[in-house]
Amino acid sequence: MYVIVQPVGWKPITELIGRPELADDPEWATPEARLPQLTKMFQLIEEWSSTLPKWEVLERLNAHNIPCGPILSTREIIEDASLVANEMVVEVPHPERGAFTTVGSPLKLSDSPVDVVSSPLLGEHNEEVFIGELGLGDEELRLLKSNGVI
Repeated sequence: MYVIVQPVGWKPITELIGRPELADDPEWATPEARLPQLTKMFQLIEEWSSTLPKWEVLERLNAHNIPCGPILSTREIIEDASLVANEMVVEVPHPERGAFTTVGSPLKLSDSPVDVVSSPLLGEHNEEVFIGELGLGDEELRLLKSNGVI
């Protein structure tokens, strides 16, 4: 679980993790006091959160308006309905291996939609490059192919 510890959220966190005395402890009470103890602070949060299912931790933190987010496995990301609905995870067809799931574009522009497509096959655009860009003729291209150059 990723947790953002803001000043207003410190007291609720201390209560959730079973350490309410830390809310008023001078060594923990302010962001400045907590800064040198970040490792210990996150260790305390982790000790608490590791005793509960991930989604219950998320519910409890959200109930106290503590900014947080789950750390998802690849499977959880691929199967997350909201990520699929927002095209953050997309299925892309591939001419040789079939459809595969991948990350969608994070850019969502109303006038410039982005299509996520598979990369070209090896050599897919050879003729376009050799003829169109390099100016080779059909015979030169045939010779290069027959000699195993391309």
